[in-house]
Amino acid sequence: MSSAKNANESYCTFTLASDVTAGGLPSEEEIAKQLESNDPKIKRHALKAAIMAMLGGEAMPRILMQVIRFCINSDDKPLKKLCMLYWEVVPKYQEPTSDEVLRAAAGGQPLQRKLLPEMILVCNALMNDLNHPNEFVRGSMLRFLCKVKDEEILGPLIPSIKACLKHRHQYVRKNAVLAVFHAHRLHGDTLIPDGPELVGEFISTETDIGARRNAFLMLYNESEDLAIQFLAHNLDDVSKFGDGFALLVLDLTRKACRRDPNQKSRFVRVLFQMLSSTSSAVSYEAAWTLISLSNSPTAVRAAAVTYTNLLNSQNDNNVMMIVLERLEQLQVKHSKILQELLMDILRALSSPNPDICRKVLDVAMSLISHKNVVEVVTVLKREVGKTTQESSDSSEDKGKVYRNMLITAIHGCAVRFPEVAESVVHTLMDFLSSDGGMQVIIFVRAIVERYPNLRPAVLTKLINTLDEVTNGNVMCVCLWILGEYCETSETVKDAFDKVTEQLGEAPFVVAADDKKAQEKAAAEAAKGPKMVTKNVILADGTYATQTVYSEPKMNLSLDKTPHLRKMIIGGDIFLGTIIASCLTKMCLRAPDVGIDAVTSKAMNVKSLLIMCGIVKMAEVTVSAQKTSLADCSERVSLCCRALLDPKATALLKQTLLSEGKASFAAFLKHIQDKEVKEKEESKEEVVSAQADDLIHFRQLRSLAAQGGDIDLDDGTDLARATGYADGGSLLSNELSHVYQLSGFADPVYAEAFVTVHEYDILLEILLINRTPNTLANLTVELSTMGDMKIVERPQSHTIGPLDQMTIRASIKVSSTETGHIFGTIVYEDASTQEKGYINLNDIHMDIMDYIRPATCTDEVFRSMWAEFEWENKVAISTSISGLVEFLDHIVTSTNMSCLTPHDRNEKGSFLAANLYAKSVFGEDALVNVSVEKKDDNDGKLAGYIRIRSKTQGIALSLGDRITSVQRGHTQ
Repeated sequence: MSSAKNANESYCTFTLASDVTAGGLPSEEEIAKQLESNDPKIKRHALKAAIMAMLGGEAMPRILMQVIRFCINSDDKPLKKLCMLYWEVVPKYQEPTSDEVLRAAAGGQPLQRKLLPEMILVCNALMNDLNHPNEFVRGSMLRFLCKVKDEEILGPLIPSIKACLKHRHQYVRKNAVLAVFHAHRLHGDTLIPDGPELVGEFISTETDIGARRNAFLMLYNESEDLAIQFLAHNLDDVSKFGDGFALLVLDLTRKACRRDPNQKSRFVRVLFQMLSSTSSAVSYEAAWTLISLSNSPTAVRAAAVTYTNLLNSQNDNNVMMIVLERLEQLQVKHSKILQELLMDILRALSSPNPDICRKVLDVAMSLISHKNVVEVVTVLKREVGKTTQESSDSSEDKGKVYRNMLITAIHGCAVRFPEVAESVVHTLMDFLSSDGGMQVIIFVRAIVERYPNLRPAVLTKLINTLDEVTNGNVMCVCLWILGEYCETSETVKDAFDKVTEQLGEAPFVVAADDKKAQEKAAAEAAKGPKMVTKNVILADGTYATQTVYSEPKMNLSLDKTPHLRKMIIGGDIFLGTIIASCLTKMCLRAPDVGIDAVTSKAMNVKSLLIMCGIVKMAEVTVSAQKTSLADCSERVSLCCRALLDPKATALLKQTLLSEGKASFAAFLKHIQDKEVKEKEESKEEVVSAQADDLIHFRQLRSLAAQGGDIDLDDGTDLARATGYADGGSLLSNELSHVYQLSGFADPVYAEAFVTVHEYDILLEILLINRTPNTLANLTVELSTMGDMKIVERPQSHTIGPLDQMTIRASIKVSSTETGHIFGTIVYEDASTQEKGYINLNDIHMDIMDYIRPATCTDEVFRSMWAEFEWENKVAISTSISGLVEFLDHIVTSTNMSCLTPHDRNEKGSFLAANLYAKSVFGEDALVNVSVEKKDDNDGKLAGYIRIRSKTQGIALSLGDRITSVQRGHTQ
């Protein structure tokens, strides 16, 4: 523990709940009187009140003697425990006189602390407990002594502590070793100089696991040579000494090898033993340490096997994620070794957590080679098949997301290794009608373009499964593929016949009678089953009540309508445009692939009738796509002219039949080049040290650790784990969360340091008494506005003249929205007995503390956009002149991720992008940025930013954030 910061703070290692003395703290006289009672409950209550008062700054000098007289010799165990807590907080030294302070300030004799005379009685009582016949009392007192730092108190107790090392009970011995360790670490040269030798003899004969571990901890910190000597003599028995001992051995290994790398060979044997430990913590630490010490294939393979076993044996998602990150680090320099264990890594796909599955697939995709790609694809295909069979509620949420991840992984395998493309495309096409149909059809579209030899089989399979597609967007891509890549007479005929069969004859408008029948059937179905109750006579002559549920008969004739016709009748104008384009391309290509003129003419006539029916449907049907009527009419008219007018046919045929494929091929090449470029950029070495940084010569050794980012430097690991690796930005980050609550001229100056950790907000409020008087009962009364609840309110304190103190308050947050914390300081002047009030400035909690960037597919984004009901529309007003620069500014300011890829080199006057983020509470935040550079507005940007969410708080708070960011940049 750190030393006291002011006169009212003292060394303390515990806290008490604020409600132990409900109704207010009693006075010093009342506490002293209650301590004289014979009832242990009253004594406990009084002692708790005394501890609470002393923690609040009260001196209470009378209580010390009362505790010594009436509590110190009690046999009540809870009271003894409270006494130990009281010894921690009570002042143990006399306050220096004013003359001594002035003499020391003038450069004379420095201040010397004088122990209170009452402490002699306390030391005697502590010694009696150390020699107590009850082992619990002895052990508790030894644990308490580990918190005492005063040499004058520990000195008389050293012989008793040494005697406890030979006690018959292990509880006493293991606490005695810790007490020896504590005393030697603080005052080893004066109190117990022979501590390491004493513990060395003790550990050689000790049989208890806990006591042996504590003894080794003492040797590890105070006498490393003795620890290594004991370890060398007991290498074969380390696995029997317990998990705690094994972890200490690993710490000793890292410490010794950091100081002298030549000692690595002494520890390799014990490390290999610990890899097979039954404790997951020990095996994990052993694997990490082994990789740090050695780069040999044998050591790396053994550690990788250990990581893989942990991955498949642990159920904790956090543990699995940590192990996967270690495997990902190993993959950078030891990919060939990990490729041998790839199938074992893929076993972790059985986890119900989609984040774990995503990480497993990321690691696996980086390890795929020509040797194992067939096995990996087989596993992925089997997992895709399982997603359709999973119906339990535990895996239902995982199913859709997991299926999309598997399809993306299979797509990546097919692109990198063409030999497996044929085996996977037919399997995936069976899932066109499932939730992941969009991912499947996008994969099929890329395969058809990249591998011409697979087109006949894929097109045949697509034509046969067209009637199973139920999603409109998937159907659009299917029809585009058929229109672009059907290049033989058989495929053109089969595709044309299939599409026209699914469409049926025009018109594509529901008749009035059919519409009424559908509405009537839907109304009956909505009513649900009818319940009829009647009395019946059983065989034995008794009466019983019989309940019958009757459901309306479903009209099965409507289910026979093909899905494609249902979509068109339902008002899907965009799909109708795609159908017109698809049929036009087939008709234009028919004469070129050898179809006779009569058949070709019949195809033209049938296509024209269908297109006329589509336009009529678009004009009559009321749907959400009504605004696309003009575009639909224009596109269908162009298709009709291409089929009817020979001149138009000559002009448009080449464009319709070849430009679409050429554009798509260029798009695929652009994506592939972009992935290669990003991969090369990720491989570029990042500068890990600045020019003016100190050089750690340990890094220059030839046998330095090379296990990815794994290092033996525990300090670096701690900084990396806590997120404070960048020390330069730590101060500025803390200062940005400091809020001034009162003015410098106020009697009490207050400022708060706010720490936000997901669901909790911690306030550390610094209070400075600016007056020459003591302020009693000083309380900071806090209130909140928004979905925030104060769970730990500050207690009342007494603060001395010109003194300062720090108090803490904890607030629980339940939703993502902007909140305010406000309050008042109430105090009482001890000299004038006047009460004072200070109103504090508000603390504005920013929504950005809860927003985290996230990613999702375009399909999921569109579905959430249509589902969420709260929308906030913000007009764009900024001085930024560039479209991409403005988008980057919004993404950075809102802490969101951009889902829409865009090329920074492209020049245009319009930009649209989708942004997505998630709060720490799992709430989704969707943002659509539509910005345009207008020539008539002096080149300024104009447009709107739309925010959608499930809750009103996110939409409003995020809108306020965007508005303030724009104003700030404009200024």
